[in-house]
Amino acid sequence: MAEYNTTQAAGRRPSFTSDQLDPANDKVKLDPETQQPIGMDSGSEGGDIGRQIELEAGNSIKYRTCSWQKTAALLFSEYICLAIMSFPWSYSILGLVPGLILTVFIAAVVLYTSLIIWRFCLRHPNVRDVCDIGQLLFWDSKIVWYLTAIMFLLNNTFIQGLHCLVGAEYLNTVTGHPTCSIVFALVTAIVSLIFSLPRTFSTLSKVATFSALTTFISVLLAMIFAGIEDHPAGYSAKLGEPIITAIPVKGTTFVSGVSAFLNISYTFIGQITLPSFIAEMKEPRDFWKSVTAVTIAEIIVFSLAGSIVYVYTGNQYMTSPAFGSLGNEVYKKVSFSFMVPTLIFLGVLYASVSARFVFFRLFDGTRHKGNHTVVGWAAWTGILVVLWILAFIISQVIPFFSDLLSIMSSLFDSFFGFIFWGVAYLRMRREDYGPGFYKNRGIRGWAGAILNVGLIGVGLFFLGPGTYASVESVILNYRAGTVGSPFSCANNGL
Repeated sequence: MAEYNTTQAAGRRPSFTSDQLDPANDKVKLDPETQQPIGMDSGSEGGDIGRQIELEAGNSIKYRTCSWQKTAALLFSEYICLAIMSFPWSYSILGLVPGLILTVFIAAVVLYTSLIIWRFCLRHPNVRDVCDIGQLLFWDSKIVWYLTAIMFLLNNTFIQGLHCLVGAEYLNTVTGHPTCSIVFALVTAIVSLIFSLPRTFSTLSKVATFSALTTFISVLLAMIFAGIEDHPAGYSAKLGEPIITAIPVKGTTFVSGVSAFLNISYTFIGQITLPSFIAEMKEPRDFWKSVTAVTIAEIIVFSLAGSIVYVYTGNQYMTSPAFGSLGNEVYKKVSFSFMVPTLIFLGVLYASVSARFVFFRLFDGTRHKGNHTVVGWAAWTGILVVLWILAFIISQVIPFFSDLLSIMSSLFDSFFGFIFWGVAYLRMRREDYGPGFYKNRGIRGWAGAILNVGLIGVGLFFLGPGTYASVESVILNYRAGTVGSPFSCANNGL
């Protein structure tokens, strides 16, 4: 993580109008076509990143320590998660063919935008998180920085809340609901708080590898169990055998279709954390290896899990997450149990990203940031406690899985998944080739400009119609009585 001038420790909040984040000072000049540094090395052996590593050499806590393999482990743990089990539900709404097409399309878009983020971070190695990027993109505005910071923290805390909710669902499922669901959500938050305490991503990457592995086993078992059991949960002769459709069934509403699309998108869109990960890599130029490997794995796992479970469950018996569609209680509990590490770790990962965002700005330039001090550890723990309390409250105020995914996707992924990175591309190309870059580069310029303006348009669709559909879905579900009430002790097990 970037180190900055100690003169700023007196309480001035870092901004892009200050020395350390002035584009003239932190920018690495790249070749417009190859994107390789010109005249200086941005790698670990020289340039800004080399100096950052040197500054950390005497610290007991070092942040720029992640290899591309460790970063890949963090990405695997972020993407190979419980949300995979919402894909069968999305396919049941959209139909199998549109569902699979959207899966590949969203994966390709996210990979493309992730590479844009990577190139942008190479140009500005002092960027620490997506909030710094937001300010750079939009006229160096402090207002934009604060707005981005609010969305950044809300997005991460909502994800933490989602995992408190699903933790309660799991505990109710395996125990048969012996106590109030609020207690189970609180237990999940407390356990997650404990696992959030490590202060570097390098340390968390070891747990991330285990989390991703157990998640893969969980999803694999769910697919196998769905295929070998006689009937899905809720089966009756009246409803008949599972119905599978290649296209959306007649009567599919705009609200349900958009909600299913947002569920798929949410699972892929995790670019909000990428600048934070890149900022702790000892060799950021290798990040493309991490994100490419993860994207290939995502397409394979998501498509197989979504289609196989859907085919054996059908439209009539589908639940979200799809563990609830397993008719055999032992199958359900066994497969769901392998998901426990990711139920804890993914919330831990987002809590850690939020905590370091706050912590680094409170203690930038002080010995508390890079050393084991009572003040440093007390502040770090206090920040995490506040974040998990807020997450617990969110999990109780919005006690439903699919709609919570859709709300998060529409409100935050619109910016962090599309709008920011379309603007970043246009800004970089304008800087490289001038205001008329789309004309100066010929067909490549026009194609790039149209594609990235399209990304901005997709983001605006998420923000407008996407948010409308998400809120409307919540209203309809409350009217139908299919969701629990806030702060309810009722059993929310699958």
